[in-house]
Amino acid sequence: MYKYLKSTIVVLFFTAIFCSCADKTENSRSKESAPNKTNQLLSKYTPFKLTTDISKLSENQKKMIPLMIEAADIMDDIFWYQAYGDKQNLLASLTSEKEKKAAMINYGPWDRLGNNEPWLDGVGAKPLGANFYPQDMTKEEFDQAEIAGKDDLYSILRRDEAGKLKVIPYHVQFKDQHQKAATLLEKAADYADNDQLKHYLMLRADALRTDKYQPSDMAWLDMKTNQIDFVMGPIENYEDQLFGYKAAHEAYVLIKDMEWSKRLEKYAAFLPDLQKGLPVDAVYKAETPGSDTELNAYDVVYYAGDCNSGSKTIAINLPNDEEVQLAKGTRRLQLKNAMKAKFDKILEPIADELIDPRQRNHITFDAFFSNTMFHEVAHGLGIKNTINGKGPVRRALREFASALEEGKADMLGLYMIKQLHDSGEIDGDLKDYYVTFMAGIFRSVRFGASSAHGKANMIRFNFFDEMGAFSRDEKSGKYTVHFDKFESAMNALSKEILTLQGNGDYVGVGQLVEAKGKIGPRLQADLDMLMEKGIPVDIIFDQGTDVLGL
Repeated sequence: MYKYLKSTIVVLFFTAIFCSCADKTENSRSKESAPNKTNQLLSKYTPFKLTTDISKLSENQKKMIPLMIEAADIMDDIFWYQAYGDKQNLLASLTSEKEKKAAMINYGPWDRLGNNEPWLDGVGAKPLGANFYPQDMTKEEFDQAEIAGKDDLYSILRRDEAGKLKVIPYHVQFKDQHQKAATLLEKAADYADNDQLKHYLMLRADALRTDKYQPSDMAWLDMKTNQIDFVMGPIENYEDQLFGYKAAHEAYVLIKDMEWSKRLEKYAAFLPDLQKGLPVDAVYKAETPGSDTELNAYDVVYYAGDCNSGSKTIAINLPNDEEVQLAKGTRRLQLKNAMKAKFDKILEPIADELIDPRQRNHITFDAFFSNTMFHEVAHGLGIKNTINGKGPVRRALREFASALEEGKADMLGLYMIKQLHDSGEIDGDLKDYYVTFMAGIFRSVRFGASSAHGKANMIRFNFFDEMGAFSRDEKSGKYTVHFDKFESAMNALSKEILTLQGNGDYVGVGQLVEAKGKIGPRLQADLDMLMEKGIPVDIIFDQGTDVLGL
């Protein structure tokens, strides 16, 4: 899932053990927080009202949405536990409304847009494994533990009475919450006028009770005519920065823009041919993308859980299950209203400050929308399984997998745009896409090292800088894109990433991250200037049934 946007992998990656216990944070700090830290954190966000035209919905559809929002709030509570621990205990320990607001935005006492640094005094470093694992567990202990299902997406690890590691499936650990959410899905299904949506909701309810998500993933991909959509459950593994194994709970309530979705239909059909043309050796592109891939545009009306933490997701590529992807493909969801908010409130002001005025006219919303969309489409390109028997790329690269995958999607998204533009399938000036992409690097790198997208953009900025893809005027502080070198850098980084993924080269990815996953002094000064100018880093939402008028 593109989190330019939610969407958090490699920070302090050489830390071997956890430094603090999330469940005990409120007891280990002083009662006074640093007001300046809280104010600085809150200044990174700007509000946006999540709404859409509900007059086009049927009465039954209007009855479904509150049930979905209620189920989404359950996903939110579960994510709090996964990310931190006891939500109510933390909130009760805070002394001001600003502190509580900061905690709610970050799902804990660590700044998600500030490399997960604590914003409360007396709080230690955020555990890399969040609350998915025992706080005193090391990587070595995990690797040596011979227990089935320890790396399963839908489980947490705890200690038994003898202090040994044990696996607890989500449907056991969160039995009561999952049961309540499943019942709400079944009630929503009763109002579904669309048979495909009804079928999906019923299967998703079953998945919550069993942790068997493939049937509902398949049913979700089979939905073609539904206007209401509901993405929910344990989905992304960004929050697990120790291994990248555990899926975090989240939810979106979505209203499909039928007209925009119709316009996007044609692009998925190009995937097989684009796969063949990737700038890498044939062995790294031997897989065939799923044939059932599709693109849709939505207004999102509710976020909850992982996707609502820190930087907010504006496009989705699901399901993540490699078997489902190879069998049926994926669906790419463009969250049009949230995307427009980020363009207007953040990207354009950044471009005004950092892009050469002679190229400023190349910053367009159409290019931003396309760059974001093809990023999601490009997740389907490349390779899902290593070529040397190391298994799925996600497992072979462990905590580095998400950052590298986001970097791949950015590069191959641009590759797709170039190829489709050359063949006349995309209109407009190709320079619009490149310059808007450059401005997008500054936007996303501000998410910090705790974000997979932030880390991917750090690597890309430094890689492109070394290849001369852009230059910075020292007097004005403005950046200029050099288009030929930009394309060369795009192809070179694409090849490097695809090769690392195909080889399952954990050590090589670690070296890439260590060498280029950093913000240098010059870039940091530019980012500090953006904060001084009052340009927000991301958005927060005014959302819910009242906002929608339901």
